Amino acid sequence: MSNHGDQLPMMIDKIPTLAWSCRPDGTTEFLNQRWLDYTGLSMEASLDWGWKVAIHPDDLERLMATWLGLLASGEPGHQEARLRAFDGTYRWFLFRAVPVHDEQGKVVRWYGTNTDIEDLKRAETELRRVVDLIPQFIFVMQPDGVPLYANQVAHDYTGITPEELSRAGFGSRFSHPEDVERLRAIRQECLSRGLPFELEGRMLGKDEGYRWFLLRYNPLRDEQGHVIRWYVTATDIHDRKHAEEKIQNENLALREEIDRSSMFEEIVGSSAALRGVLAQVAKVAPTDSTVLILGETGTGKELIARAIHRRSSRATRAFIRVNCAAIPAPLIASELFGHEKGAFTGALQRRLGRFEAADGGTIFLDEIADLTAEMQIALLRVLQESEIERVGSSQSIAVDVRVLAATNRDLETAVERGTFRQDLFYRLNVFPIQVPPLRERVDDISMLAEYLIERYAKKAGKSIRTIEQHTLELFQAYDWPGNVRELQNVVERAVVLCDGGTFSIDESWLKGKPATQGPTLAAGEKSIIEAALTASLGRISGPSGAAAKLGIPRQTLESKIKALRIDTLPFRAR
Repeated sequence: MSNHGDQLPMMIDKIPTLAWSCRPDGTTEFLNQRWLDYTGLSMEASLDWGWKVAIHPDDLERLMATWLGLLASGEPGHQEARLRAFDGTYRWFLFRAVPVHDEQGKVVRWYGTNTDIEDLKRAETELRRVVDLIPQFIFVMQPDGVPLYANQVAHDYTGITPEELSRAGFGSRFSHPEDVERLRAIRQECLSRGLPFELEGRMLGKDEGYRWFLLRYNPLRDEQGHVIRWYVTATDIHDRKHAEEKIQNENLALREEIDRSSMFEEIVGSSAALRGVLAQVAKVAPTDSTVLILGETGTGKELIARAIHRRSSRATRAFIRVNCAAIPAPLIASELFGHEKGAFTGALQRRLGRFEAADGGTIFLDEIADLTAEMQIALLRVLQESEIERVGSSQSIAVDVRVLAATNRDLETAVERGTFRQDLFYRLNVFPIQVPPLRERVDDISMLAEYLIERYAKKAGKSIRTIEQHTLELFQAYDWPGNVRELQNVVERAVVLCDGGTFSIDESWLKGKPATQGPTLAAGEKSIIEAALTASLGRISGPSGAAAKLGIPRQTLESKIKALRIDTLPFRAR
């Protein structure tokens, strides 16, 4: 031996416990004086495998199996066994073994200690008599989590005998298959820390049913601070978990219901017409099909598009909205497809377009009929090839984007007149959804009005509890050329003016709308609007649009155009 080896017996003898060292193959090379004094054996008789004569015959096989397993793995470990004293009596000891590695990681020696746990074992025996009477699962485990004892309640639930306990354990056999990996990972990590912890899992009963339990682990340490036992209690929380699950499911169902029918005021309602639209949304949303959403202004086409996106596999990705009528024609290509630095005056740096921003998600092209002929060709290419080119670049960029489009125009008529490409129309019209105007949803008007009144009253700090019957009749009889958006504006105005708890409106508010104007006024207004459309080349919105020229909101102009039956297509540049 080296000098270190020469000093080894002296060092181990100084350890105030039964200690020993072994060679890499597991044969004993030294036992300290405390070990020899306790067992009454000589050093010569105890070396190599001679020490086995001091182990209780009933424990030797289990102890050797653990020891050979540690030798094979090179990992530290422990086992409990009874050790015979010099007077022939046996006491329980905890055998611990720790390897020493060289610089190459090879085991060069094993050190071990034996800790007397006889008093602990006796205390556990007494404890068992007590805990068997406690109506809660209680387990006692070794430091590595192997079960040593379970009280009678636990045995009654699992149906296994005390003799089967150490062999069966409480791992994969009794845990729900969905919990096994999760519980194993948590237990291994927490047992290694040696700190109290708790976890929840399902445990199999003898009736083949699973119940939820909360397991709390608490360690017991010896004088050196080593964990020598884990005490575990298992509390039945099955009813609580089911109550929580029920509440979660109810909340989820409520969120889905709100998301489906009350996400925004334009989708509030239960009329057959609206239910038909929502049924179409539910069918097409999970697919990647292109959807063309048709409907008058103010009917909620964008909200239908958002509903489709939210129910699709792309829901966690971007939803990008583009108002094709609001972007000047010279900038629409850059807006949709992006541009390279220096592509045109003012292009000081590269810019990503809306299609790249929507990659992996959904792009919603509102007012699609306002695209120029050049942009219609570019969009057709994107739909056919799933590729774009930035302005100022000839390099194709692949994009994965679902396209939803919307318009309040008659695209088939536009195709006949040559203002909208037939091939693009067919590409967009894969799955058309016609959003009904409010006049076809008369049954929804009462619900919508109540919803909007509550919303705006809360915003205004007012308490409005009822709707005047005459007002409700006016709402249901009116044509609503601006649809839900117009209803929203009327309600907001009335709430601001309302002083009491009953909601009402001035009848003249609706009588003065374009739908009920006299022929002379309508004719004069029609001429003014047509002149503005001529000057704006048919464009309604945007800085150079007809609405801006007339100084009125786009929605108001669109309502007037519809009410006066003005066809905007002849005014557009060819």
